[in-house]
Amino acid sequence: MAAAFPSNDMALTHILVVADLTRARTFYVDVLGATVYREYGGSSCVLQAFGTWLLLVTGGGPTPDKPTVSFAPPPDPDTVSHSMTVRVSDCRAAHATLEARGAAFLAPLQVSEWEIRGFFRDPDGHLIEISEARTPPTG
Repeated sequence: MAAAFPSNDMALTHILVVADLTRARTFYVDVLGATVYREYGGSSCVLQAFGTWLLLVTGGGPTPDKPTVSFAPPPDPDTVSHSMTVRVSDCRAAHATLEARGAAFLAPLQVSEWEIRGFFRDPDGHLIEISEARTPPTG
């Protein structure tokens, strides 16, 4: 009998299309602390980060399994259709570490009664957020 969908042995991989695989891999490893799991022929790299998988791929045209789909890096970093959030326990400390590693935040950390958060981009413009949940005041 086939396994149920979903099942506990499944994992989700996020695919990010990048212009320069070496530059993107360097960013994710050196800035975010990802681990390289495997690389394929200079056109893709599988990373492990924050309990998930990231697959960095260079752009390309249709293939037999996706005959009408082309992969391309984001054309405009200010128009977002996908972003990632990394939940952290100390947003200020994570912000300082990431800045020291070369992440350029779009604005100072924003503090609300619910969370502290900040946004930065990878070298291709993919948006990444760090976020710390806060316990709102009761009253």
